[in-house]
Amino acid sequence: MTDTANIPDLMADIGARARVAATALATASSDQKRTALIGAGEQVWQRRADIIAANEKDLKFGRDKGLSPAMMDRLLLDEDRIRAISDALRTVAQQPDPVGETIKEWDMPSGLHIRRVRTPLGVIGVIYESRPNVTADAGALCLKAGNAVILRGGSESFHSSAAIHACLVDGLHSAGLPADAIQRVPTRDRAAVREMLTMTDTIDVIIPRGGKGLVGLVQREARVPVFAHLEGIVHIYIDAAADPKKTLNVVMNAKTRRTGICGAAECLLIHRDVVGTIGRDVIAALTGAGVTVHADTPLQALHGTTPATSDDWGHEYLDMDIAAKVVDDLDGAIEHIRAYGSNHTDCIMTEDNASAARFFNELDSAILMHNASTQFADGGEFGMGAEIGIATGKMHARGPVGAEQLTSFKYLVSGDGTTRG
Repeated sequence: MTDTANIPDLMADIGARARVAATALATASSDQKRTALIGAGEQVWQRRADIIAANEKDLKFGRDKGLSPAMMDRLLLDEDRIRAISDALRTVAQQPDPVGETIKEWDMPSGLHIRRVRTPLGVIGVIYESRPNVTADAGALCLKAGNAVILRGGSESFHSSAAIHACLVDGLHSAGLPADAIQRVPTRDRAAVREMLTMTDTIDVIIPRGGKGLVGLVQREARVPVFAHLEGIVHIYIDAAADPKKTLNVVMNAKTRRTGICGAAECLLIHRDVVGTIGRDVIAALTGAGVTVHADTPLQALHGTTPATSDDWGHEYLDMDIAAKVVDDLDGAIEHIRAYGSNHTDCIMTEDNASAARFFNELDSAILMHNASTQFADGGEFGMGAEIGIATGKMHARGPVGAEQLTSFKYLVSGDGTTRG
């Protein structure tokens, strides 16, 4: 198919084939799914030269499009990142199969025995931008949970995603599973996204992974249920009782390790009592590393800062920028995060366990951290092998979405000729 294909017909065909594949996957054995994922991981590594060549086309497209350095970093695939993709596929392969797991069981006085058992969602649509590794992560996790998946990657990663998808299909073939279990939308045409959002007959849930524009479009126009993955407006609050060395190490890692990921720190909140000590040293380290610190008035006297504007609060930079603000106390930090956060990931640096407990209790972000880099906001780091994204909504899938979160459940009720009086 090309970009001039008849999009409604194309998507209807993909959806119908996904629905048929989902029926087969629902009863696929754990061994089949494991074999498919191990085979896919092997293919990714064996074809790394082809994947890198495809990625070069995408990098050229990104440069011509004027993508930022952070976005180009998201797009880049080298041998180390391809090895990580291959390893993630193998890790998911070896995880327990969630399908059929008994979540809870109990007996009733009526004589009924009731079990709540995990079951696949059905067909999942994943819409994502830039990062080609999402092709492998989403395909693997959906398959592990017994779901068929329709992948619609960003135009920037078009060729890389195609090369990785081919490896997933080979894995399915090796396990005797239908190739339609993991399908990729073969066009850059954005009409395919809008079509997916209305495919209520064939898609059970949509997962958007990308910037504010993409997620906003999905939330406004989707008729299919959505697991929202909002932008990562990630805060770190430096408490009066913070340890200077821990704080410096965590903040630098959270901001500069990889600026283009959703767990990168975007705003520092500094307790008034430590502005001239820990705050000063952290900001000096950030500016010394090339980070532009958008500082509020009390911090502008510190060397290297630039004045913040109202637009800097609640801003996701995904670059070598960070906002910084002085707050009077923990209450002020919580108030700011509630006003400007995205319910993604927020962190407190403190040696006061009571303050950490209040931070955890009074904020409702999907991930809350204490004395740890926000770059750990990742399904792999949580032991899930991979993730489709960080869900920030209030549905059952929240935080890193792994295979277990891609299941629903059903009740299995047994009796012995039992009747109701």
